[in-house]
Amino acid sequence: MPQIVEFPERPYLGIRKTITMTTFGVVGDRIAGMIGWLAERGVALTGAPFFRYDSIDMAADRLVVQVGVPIGVPVEPDGDMFTDVLPAGRFVTTTHHGHPDQLPGVIDTMLKWAEAQGLEWDMTRKDGTEHWGCRLELYPTNPLDAPDPNDWDIDLQFRLA
Repeated sequence: MPQIVEFPERPYLGIRKTITMTTFGVVGDRIAGMIGWLAERGVALTGAPFFRYDSIDMAADRLVVQVGVPIGVPVEPDGDMFTDVLPAGRFVTTTHHGHPDQLPGVIDTMLKWAEAQGLEWDMTRKDGTEHWGCRLELYPTNPLDAPDPNDWDIDLQFRLA
């Protein structure tokens, strides 16, 4: 069951790419390298790696997505990496246990729950594209510990207006 949680600002190291649903690996495959880069510098993660959806245009199969890893200390980014902060605020959250392919149904249930509660998202629509203030998928399960994606936990956190 979704719930509303207040989160503080959360700093992170990220990479942003424009992708399609079939080219998700362009960002997803960068997580391990970012974690390794931070480990080489003695920087520990302060939470789960995540995808942050900046804009979604499903009709055109075009998404602007960030991959991020939360950090507690400042770092000087390298290459196409950058540092930023997830905004503070109220988020609708839910956890899914299972394969990421099942997320569309989980997201649909969460969106309908929020609509029934009369909640408004930190999101605007323009020309068929959703522009999100902060829409997150967090992956707390380490794939080295659970290589089968059916055994993963995935947290969704969508910021409210």
